[in-house]
Parts: sequence; structure tokens; C-alpha cells
Amino acid sequence: MLVDDLFYQGKTVVLDHGFGIVSYYSHLSTSSVVTGERVLRGGLLGKVGKTGRATGPHLHWAVKVNNARIDPFSLLELDLDSYLAAPIYPEGFTPARGVHLTAWAAGSPKALRSFLERIQNTSINTIVVPVKEFEGEVYIPGLIRAKELGTARTAIGDPRGMIKEMKDRNLHTIARVVVFKDNTLPRLHPEFAIKRPDASLWTNNNGVAWADPYNRKVWEYNIDIASYAASLGFDEIQFDYIRFPSDGDTTQCRYSRGDHSPETAVENLAEFLSYAHQRLKPTNVKISVAIFGMTTTARHDMGIGQKISALTELVDYVSPMMYPSHYARGEYGLKDPNREPYKVINRGLRDAKQRLGSSSYKLRPYLQDFSLGLRYGPKEVRAQILAARNQGIESWIFWNPQNRYNWQALEP
Repeated sequence: MLVDDLFYQGKTVVLDHGFGIVSYYSHLSTSSVVTGERVLRGGLLGKVGKTGRATGPHLHWAVKVNNARIDPFSLLELDLDSYLAAPIYPEGFTPARGVHLTAWAAGSPKALRSFLERIQNTSINTIVVPVKEFEGEVYIPGLIRAKELGTARTAIGDPRGMIKEMKDRNLHTIARVVVFKDNTLPRLHPEFAIKRPDASLWTNNNGVAWADPYNRKVWEYNIDIASYAASLGFDEIQFDYIRFPSDGDTTQCRYSRGDHSPETAVENLAEFLSYAHQRLKPTNVKISVAIFGMTTTARHDMGIGQKISALTELVDYVSPMMYPSHYARGEYGLKDPNREPYKVINRGLRDAKQRLGSSSYKLRPYLQDFSLGLRYGPKEVRAQILAARNQGIESWIFWNPQNRYNWQALEP
């Protein structure tokens, strides 16, 4: 930013936008900025006037790109928000293009082999497998703590063999651990539960219980599961439902911490991830989180303790769950976001990049390949991939609860 009072141009502001773009504003009556000041989008530079050699009030506006003059009005026709700079990826970075596979399918040798064969001719290089879902059961055998607590239920009988089959096909393997939404542990061990004011078990609108996010023993239990999954050979641990409840009468939630607030919630999740990183560091496993889709845009914790910038600092990758069917009517000015998959993903990732800055390369959104209220086919799947690509985001994971993907849309 340069500000000066010139003989011909009068009061003038020169603004360096970066990327070789410089704009000039002359004949101002007053300037509202000073030399060296950093100006945010929408900020006031000054007021139009007739300073310098001028016959009346007017504005001289000029723009140069790489020192070449251009018509300033041509810039007004561009949707610059949709073309923010692509993330700068670390050397050797490989984009993850993944799909989620249910534990029961992953644990069936026949179903797994069929699934892997179907992946073979696609761009998929990553598979996410849940080792603990929100039902709260631990699907991989051999974890002593799960056996002691009564939460073990084997769905993947030979996890090492499953991982080997995936790695033999050069697939990146992710173990998904649902953390605080847990319908088993709190029922078997109420001391770990979110309670009601009368000390009874709190449940959400669907009757599902939650473990207390402030309870350190709950932390230990879930990180034990993650650590065991890493020891079996998974390349990455993805923590899901790392948040506080959102549906149900949350005013009735009582935690082990009496001064619960949005601030303590945000701090608590950050502390959990810091501790998880400390515990899992010896395994060299990557850590990621799956979070609410609207955290890309929201400027607060959404009442669940999630702020995308705070969480992203503490993990290797972040996966906002950006399913268009889950966005409310009117969100982003869209009458029906479910019918606008490109616009939802484009806008959400644009906002995420603004919040994350140099950490934007960690973005790996969950995208929708299932039908809810509207049939999603190859067209809708490709639209989401294109929106991510146009924002410079090459990593993504598709979700279908029945493992039925639009494979033709996922071809290279």
C-alpha cells in the first residue's frame, strides 16, 4: 500500500494485490489508509474527490498486471472468489482419492475381493474402513481393553490379511474411529457417559448415547483403539465424531466438567488431538479428522466445539463432510443445495481455503455418492470432483453407506 498527494493525480492510493496485480485510485478527497497498511477485502480506501489537476469530482481507476495496463472493468466480470490460489503442496505429496468401505464388507474375504477388483480400473488409491462406528462396537479382534469393557464385536476377523490385500494393490489404508458418539460404552459403563441433570443417561433424538468428551478415560480408550489399529498396519487414523452433540436437547447435557462452554469445548478437542498425536507418534501413523461440512464457512464452533482452523493445525489431513443433501435450504443462497453439488463444494472449499491459508493442502473433503431426497448419479459425483479441482483440491473421499459407488464417475 502506497499513499501520496501528487501534483496531477492529487490524493492517490496504490494497492498491491499480489500476483503482479496493482491498482491505482486518484483524485481522492480523502484517503482512509496509510502507506504500508494491509487492507482487507471490503475495506475503505478513501472518498472520491477533485484533488490534483481536476475540473470536478471524479475517480481515476487504473490496473496493471505484470506492469501491463488492462481495462479495470474486465476484472469485474471475473468470479475471483472461485479462483483463489491453489494450495501449495509439500514435495512428494500424493493426492488421496478414496472411498469408504463398511467394516462388515471389509471383513468378508469374498466381498472385499470383489470390491478391490472393482476399484482396480478407477482413480481410487485410498480406502477408509471403520474399526469403531457410532454404535460403539470395536470391529477388530485382539484389543484387550475392548474385551474388558465388553465392547468387542468382531467384524474384521483377519485385519492384517485385509490390510495386506489392500496394500498389495498400492492402496492407502485409513482406520476410521468414531470417538464420542458411542451407543455402547456409556450404556455398559455410565461413568463414561454424558448425563442428564438427574444423572440419568442423556441420548439424542434417535436414542443414541454419547461418551463424555471431557472424560480422560474416554480419550484413553479411543486412542487405545487407534494405537492398536496402527500396530496392525493401517497407514492412517481418522477420528470421526470428534465433537460435542448437536441433535437432541443439548441443554440437558451434563459433563464431567461443570464450566462447559463453547470456549472449553474448542480447547478440549484440541487437547484430545494433541494427546492423540503424542500417543500415536511412535507408530508413525498419519492422523486426520472428519468434521461437520459447514465448519468450512462458519465463524464459530457451531455449538459442537469444532473450528476448522484450530483442528487442522493439529492433524495431517482434515475431511469436512460436505454432503450437499445435508445443507439446509437457502444455505449459500441456494434454494435447494442438494440439486447444486458443484456450487456447494465450490463455495465450501473456497471458504475453507480462506480460513486455512497455507494449510489448505490438508483439505480432503468427504463427498456424496448416495441418494437422499434426490438421485445422485455419475453427473453429480463428477460435479463435486470438478468443484474441488477448480479450487485446487485434488484429494477427496466419497461416502456411500452400502458401498455402491458410481464407479464410472471415478475412472481416471
